[in-house]
Amino acid sequence: YGGDSRSAQTQLVRVQQVHAAETAFAAIRDDGSVVTWGHPEYGGVSAAVQDRLRNVQQIYASLGAFAAIRADGAIATWGHPAYGGDSSIVRDQLFDILEVHASSGAFAAVRADGVVITWGHPLSGGDSRSVRKQLAEGLGEAKRADTSSRD
Repeated sequence: YGGDSRSAQTQLVRVQQVHAAETAFAAIRDDGSVVTWGHPEYGGVSAAVQDRLRNVQQIYASLGAFAAIRADGAIATWGHPAYGGDSSIVRDQLFDILEVHASSGAFAAVRADGVVITWGHPLSGGDSRSVRKQLAEGLGEAKRADTSSRD
């Protein structure tokens, strides 16, 4: 799983970045397109989201899924749902994304307005409802401190 890239070999040209999950890889080409290979259930096949994998700037990986930030701040996810490969429950909140962080089975995305959106396995941090208030307060303080340090 992942070690055999023959199925993607002809597409692996002009590659700018390669990212690894446990059993799959994802490569960003210089035109912002993405090539994947490896275990089909754990991110090695991205056909279901290929139309959203354009102008990709960065890819993040959990053990069994990937999240890609596009130039427009949108996110595309694929891979095993238990590892964060299905973000449909929060899809309408995934806009203006500045950064993403991954755990073994979940993702956390920070929007430009400071809101943190999480998805994936609850035991891996994919459910942040119990700390939503603290996250909002903490990011607000961090943003104020960052703003005041530039004055």
